[in-house]
Amino acid sequence: MRITIVAVGRLRAGPEKTLVDHFAKRVTWPLDIREVEEKKNLTGDALKRREGELLLDSCPAGSQIIALDERGKEISSRVFAKKISEWQDDGIGDLSIVIGGADGLDEAVRRRANLTISFGRLTWPHMLVRGMLVEQLYRAQQIIAGHPYHRD
Repeated sequence: MRITIVAVGRLRAGPEKTLVDHFAKRVTWPLDIREVEEKKNLTGDALKRREGELLLDSCPAGSQIIALDERGKEISSRVFAKKISEWQDDGIGDLSIVIGGADGLDEAVRRRANLTISFGRLTWPHMLVRGMLVEQLYRAQQIIAGHPYHRD
Protein backbone atom coordinates (compact mmCIF):
# COMPACT_ATOMS: atom_id res chain seq x y z
CA MET A 1 0.00 0.00 0.00
CA ARG A 2 1.25 3.46 -0.91
CA ILE A 3 0.40 6.24 1.53
CA THR A 4 0.13 9.88 0.54
CA ILE A 5 -0.27 12.65 3.07
CA VAL A 6 -1.70 15.76 1.45
CA ALA A 7 -1.58 18.90 3.57
CA VAL A 8 -2.23 22.59 3.17
CA GLY A 9 0.85 24.73 3.79
CA ARG A 10 4.60 24.30 3.69
CA LEU A 11 6.51 22.59 6.48
CA ARG A 12 9.72 24.49 7.09
CA ALA A 13 12.86 23.47 8.94
CA GLY A 14 12.29 23.19 12.67
CA PRO A 15 11.14 20.77 15.35
CA GLU A 16 7.93 19.81 13.53
CA LYS A 17 9.86 18.83 10.38
CA THR A 18 12.38 16.93 12.50
CA LEU A 19 9.52 14.96 14.06
CA VAL A 20 7.96 14.18 10.67
CA ASP A 21 11.32 13.11 9.22
CA HIS A 22 12.10 10.95 12.27
CA PHE A 23 8.98 8.83 11.94
CA ALA A 24 8.81 8.94 8.12
CA LYS A 25 12.16 7.13 8.01
CA ARG A 26 10.68 4.35 10.14
CA VAL A 27 7.54 3.82 8.03
CA THR A 28 8.11 0.97 5.59
CA TRP A 29 5.12 1.70 3.35
CA PRO A 30 5.99 3.96 0.43
CA LEU A 31 5.18 7.38 1.91
CA ASP A 32 4.76 10.61 -0.03
CA ILE A 33 4.03 13.96 1.59
CA ARG A 34 2.47 16.50 -0.76
CA GLU A 35 1.97 20.10 0.22
CA VAL A 36 -0.56 22.36 -1.45
CA GLU A 37 -0.93 26.10 -1.24
CA GLU A 38 -3.32 28.52 -2.88
CA LYS A 39 -1.38 31.48 -4.26
CA LYS A 40 -4.41 33.69 -4.94
CA ASN A 41 -5.50 36.07 -2.21
CA LEU A 42 -8.70 34.24 -1.25
CA THR A 43 -10.40 34.28 2.14
CA GLY A 44 -13.15 32.47 4.03
CA ASP A 45 -15.25 29.90 2.21
CA ALA A 46 -13.62 30.64 -1.15
CA LEU A 47 -10.19 29.77 0.26
CA LYS A 48 -11.48 26.65 2.01
CA ARG A 49 -13.22 25.49 -1.18
CA ARG A 50 -10.05 26.07 -3.26
CA GLU A 51 -7.86 24.29 -0.70
CA GLY A 52 -10.29 21.37 -0.81
CA GLU A 53 -9.93 21.18 -4.59
CA LEU A 54 -6.13 21.24 -4.31
CA LEU A 55 -6.18 18.53 -1.64
CA LEU A 56 -8.43 16.19 -3.62
CA ASP A 57 -6.55 16.85 -6.88
CA SER A 58 -3.31 15.79 -5.13
CA CYS A 59 -4.68 12.43 -4.01
CA PRO A 60 -3.77 9.53 -6.31
CA ALA A 61 -6.71 8.39 -8.43
CA GLY A 62 -8.73 5.64 -6.80
CA SER A 63 -7.19 6.05 -3.36
CA GLN A 64 -9.08 5.58 -0.14
CA ILE A 65 -9.16 8.94 1.63
CA ILE A 66 -8.92 9.63 5.33
CA ALA A 67 -9.79 13.20 6.29
CA LEU A 68 -8.39 14.64 9.50
CA ASP A 69 -11.11 16.89 10.84
CA GLU A 70 -12.13 18.11 14.28
CA ARG A 71 -15.66 16.74 13.66
CA GLY A 72 -14.32 13.30 12.79
CA LYS A 73 -14.52 10.14 14.84
CA GLU A 74 -12.01 9.70 17.65
CA ILE A 75 -10.48 6.26 17.22
CA SER A 76 -7.75 4.29 18.94
CA SER A 77 -4.39 3.40 17.40
CA ARG A 78 -5.56 -0.23 17.21
CA VAL A 79 -8.69 0.75 15.26
CA PHE A 80 -6.60 2.93 12.94
CA ALA A 81 -4.23 0.02 12.31
CA LYS A 82 -7.14 -2.39 11.78
CA LYS A 83 -8.70 -0.12 9.14
CA ILE A 84 -5.42 0.21 7.24
CA SER A 85 -4.90 -3.56 7.47
CA GLU A 86 -8.42 -4.21 6.13
CA TRP A 87 -7.79 -1.92 3.15
CA GLN A 88 -4.49 -3.68 2.50
CA ASP A 89 -6.20 -7.08 2.66
CA ASP A 90 -8.87 -5.81 0.24
CA GLY A 91 -6.13 -4.94 -2.27
CA ILE A 92 -6.38 -1.18 -1.93
CA GLY A 93 -3.20 0.20 -3.48
CA ASP A 94 -3.35 3.82 -2.37
CA LEU A 95 -4.33 5.54 0.84
CA SER A 96 -4.44 9.33 1.02
CA ILE A 97 -4.71 11.24 4.28
CA VAL A 98 -5.67 14.91 3.98
CA ILE A 99 -4.99 17.74 6.41
CA GLY A 100 -6.78 21.03 5.78
CA GLY A 101 -5.68 24.59 6.37
CA ALA A 102 -6.34 26.93 9.28
CA ASP A 103 -10.07 27.10 8.51
CA GLY A 104 -10.46 23.32 8.24
CA LEU A 105 -11.70 21.14 5.42
CA ASP A 106 -14.27 22.01 2.81
CA GLU A 107 -17.46 19.96 2.93
CA ALA A 108 -16.61 18.40 -0.45
CA VAL A 109 -13.49 16.83 1.08
CA ARG A 110 -15.42 15.43 4.03
CA ARG A 111 -18.04 13.98 1.66
CA ARG A 112 -15.36 12.34 -0.50
CA ALA A 113 -13.51 10.83 2.47
CA ASN A 114 -13.93 7.13 3.20
CA LEU A 115 -13.14 7.82 6.84
CA THR A 116 -13.04 11.06 8.83
CA ILE A 117 -11.06 11.03 12.06
CA SER A 118 -10.09 13.49 14.74
CA PHE A 119 -7.02 13.67 16.96
CA GLY A 120 -9.31 14.88 19.73
CA ARG A 121 -11.27 17.97 20.58
CA LEU A 122 -8.18 20.03 21.35
CA THR A 123 -6.87 22.39 18.69
CA TRP A 124 -3.51 21.24 17.28
CA PRO A 125 -1.12 23.28 15.13
CA HIS A 126 -1.41 21.95 11.57
CA MET A 127 2.33 21.43 11.29
CA LEU A 128 2.39 19.39 14.52
CA VAL A 129 -0.50 17.24 13.28
CA ARG A 130 1.74 16.02 10.46
CA GLY A 131 4.24 14.64 12.96
CA MET A 132 1.47 13.07 15.03
CA LEU A 133 0.01 11.47 11.90
CA VAL A 134 3.31 10.01 10.70
CA GLU A 135 3.92 8.63 14.20
CA GLN A 136 0.49 6.97 14.11
CA LEU A 137 1.29 5.46 10.71
CA TYR A 138 4.49 4.02 12.18
CA ARG A 139 2.53 2.73 15.19
CA ALA A 140 -0.11 1.17 12.88
CA GLN A 141 2.64 -0.52 10.89
CA GLN A 142 4.08 -2.02 14.07
CA ILE A 143 0.66 -3.17 15.32
CA ILE A 144 -0.12 -4.80 11.95
CA ALA A 145 3.28 -6.54 12.01
CA GLY A 146 2.40 -8.06 15.38
CA HIS A 147 4.96 -6.20 17.46
CA PRO A 148 4.05 -5.98 21.13
CA TYR A 149 1.90 -2.94 21.81
CA HIS A 150 2.33 -1.29 25.17
CA ARG A 151 -1.43 -0.83 25.61
CA ASP A 152 -2.13 -4.58 25.68
